[in-house]
Amino acid sequence: MNSNDRDRQAIRAEFEGARATFHALLESASEEELARPSNGTRWTNRQLLFHMMFGYMVVRALLPLVKIVRRLPDSGRVFAGLLDAATAPFNIINYWGSCGGSRLYSRQRMGRKFDAVIAALERRLAAEPEANMDRSTAFPMRWDPFFKSKMTLAAVYHYPTEHFDFHERQLTLSGA
Repeated sequence: MNSNDRDRQAIRAEFEGARATFHALLESASEEELARPSNGTRWTNRQLLFHMMFGYMVVRALLPLVKIVRRLPDSGRVFAGLLDAATAPFNIINYWGSCGGSRLYSRQRMGRKFDAVIAALERRLAAEPEANMDRSTAFPMRWDPFFKSKMTLAAVYHYPTEHFDFHERQLTLSGA
């Protein structure tokens, strides 16, 4: 088994672990707990759970963009710089998007959406050509503490679970 096969297995295991955790959190939380403030964010627990799910949704949309940007002559450094320059509006959209999204998604709908996004990412990962996994592109480091200046496609697949695990520690749910 080569290192990319091991990496794919690790990514799938991360996805499945996050999925199981997400469902356990949704199922065990009371409505009062979901409405409570989280720890270290301006979001409620419900909004933070949506944001955690949204991290996977963003990666699903980001994967095709990563493949395009890495073909740029500068490996996307200029594009990443432009995105870094837009950090302030990104942060506003990121915050309010999770506030609004959590109002549109019931607990059951969030669970179904999480399952669908994980399944789509797993299908894409399984179909990903071996050569793509080690290819890299520049990333906007100011957008997220888990973004590096240059990330491989494998690192992009790992990212949403790092994001998920970080935010899980900020939940103030009894099951967290």
